Amino acid sequence: MSKQRIGVLVMSYGTPESLDQVEAYYTHIRRGHPPTAEQLHELTSRYEAIVGGFFPLRENTNKQVQSLEATLHREHPEVEFVCYQGLKHAQPYIEDGVDQMVKDGIQEAVGVVLAPHYSVMSVGGYVKRAQDKADELGLKISFVLEYHLHEKLLDALQTRVVNALAKFDGNRDEVRVMFTAHSLPAKILEMKDPYPDQLLATSTAIADRIGLTNWQFGWQSAGQTATPWLGPDILDVMQTVANEEHVRKILLCPIGFVSDHLEVLYDIDIEAQALAKELGIQLERTESLNTDPLYMETLSDVVYKKWQETKVANPS
Repeated sequence: MSKQRIGVLVMSYGTPESLDQVEAYYTHIRRGHPPTAEQLHELTSRYEAIVGGFFPLRENTNKQVQSLEATLHREHPEVEFVCYQGLKHAQPYIEDGVDQMVKDGIQEAVGVVLAPHYSVMSVGGYVKRAQDKADELGLKISFVLEYHLHEKLLDALQTRVVNALAKFDGNRDEVRVMFTAHSLPAKILEMKDPYPDQLLATSTAIADRIGLTNWQFGWQSAGQTATPWLGPDILDVMQTVANEEHVRKILLCPIGFVSDHLEVLYDIDIEAQALAKELGIQLERTESLNTDPLYMETLSDVVYKKWQETKVANPS
């Protein structure tokens, strides 16, 4: 008897693959409006600053998709899970991933986003695009919406915080641990969006496991728009704790990001580090999850569980 084939649509934000793709990528983010020369120069300069323009996110995402498929095969050999990539702002787009599944004869699928925390403006947007395309093509698909308190995810993050704290000399309690995530427009608060609460829940869970008392949460990488975004920004927080509380050791733990990309390699490793130097602060950060086996097992668990739930709810 042949195995049942289940498609897995692995969704993420996307990134250009080379410098000459930055303008098209930025235009897509801006909903078809090309960036100004100044805006394009600023974004391109950021990519160039990361190892001479090497684009790590794309390669990291490719490896995550491959590793997830291998983990699903290992943990659930009775089912043939086939992973497809769907990106929000670069090819293959979310719709391309759905289309490819249908072309390959996939009839049933699970969608998961490489982001543990749900917001209607982030994960919700991915899900809507995938569902709309699936409905158009007659594909049966269900979605993992969040996994921010999965035990294996917390295990992986806890290990990273403990390892990073070891980079500081002296009393660990002197280190201000700052959990961070990508800011979103502040209007999500009016919508009772769960994003801030889920991020705080993850932060609290990690702090409780380790016994941290000197920690807080901060936002980063806000968009440059006329509308306000969630704050305070970590750069502002760093200045405040340095100048008013005389903190000289800070550990950034970007729990809202699952791989090394622009918001980690530039916003933290270059921009925040430059500020830390000005302020006389020792700044360290936790390693990104990337293809950590515990993270891959987290994704494997939630995908399999969602598929099982769908089977129970809709027995064939």
